[in-house]
Amino acid sequence: MEEIVELSFFRFLLVYLLLLIVLAVMKKNGASQTKLLVVAGVRMTFQLVLAGFVLTYIFGSPSPIFTAVYLIGMFSFAIYHILSKNKQLNPRFKAAIVLSFIGTGFALVFFFVVIVVNVSLFDPQYTIPLSGMILGNAMTGVTLALKTFTQSVETQRNKIRALLNLGVSPQNILKPVINNAFETAMLPTLNTMIGMGIIFLPGMMTGQILSGTLPMTAILYQIAIMITICTVVCLASFLALYFGSKTLYNSKNQFV
Repeated sequence: MEEIVELSFFRFLLVYLLLLIVLAVMKKNGASQTKLLVVAGVRMTFQLVLAGFVLTYIFGSPSPIFTAVYLIGMFSFAIYHILSKNKQLNPRFKAAIVLSFIGTGFALVFFFVVIVVNVSLFDPQYTIPLSGMILGNAMTGVTLALKTFTQSVETQRNKIRALLNLGVSPQNILKPVINNAFETAMLPTLNTMIGMGIIFLPGMMTGQILSGTLPMTAILYQIAIMITICTVVCLASFLALYFGSKTLYNSKNQFV
């Protein structure tokens, strides 16, 4: 297979013209997120360029310590992002989120890298990019689940009080709220799986094919990683909601 075509710096800069088009359309329609678009574009560029330098060094001088530190950084940033979007939650709810994310994230990363791919957990070439896909999707799923959950609880506050006065237990009151938040968290991943291979070729598969990997090998990797991503989103979101919701009421079935 032919070697991948390298992008020149000038041709790479052309892609930023697309962001200018997006910015122009948003301004034309009076969208309020134009500043966020600029900030997101700048941050994305800076973070990815920085990651490129760091990963070049790590891949060139592979060390279990470097890989472990990078993984810790990925977990830490993901947790910070989730908690920063949910500052109003009580400390025990936040602890449930952190433990759920770390537990499921590490278990699924270990399973995929060590058991499925059959390489060392400290092999940066496999562990870092695969962990990024797993943890990134878990972060998005948990964030979406918590946003839906907290908004539902807030908007249904009067209904919740009425049900409590009627003697309905907090568990039964929150169960449909948890189910709705969980389904919302799962929907993007499920939609991605439905359209994959027909509507679009996913990023991991495209990257492998561009780098010269045989299409069938790339397909097997993509199927495996998508099932793993679906699992980590499911477990991390459900456990965070399930154990976190229990911190909202006491042993007397009273909301605190």
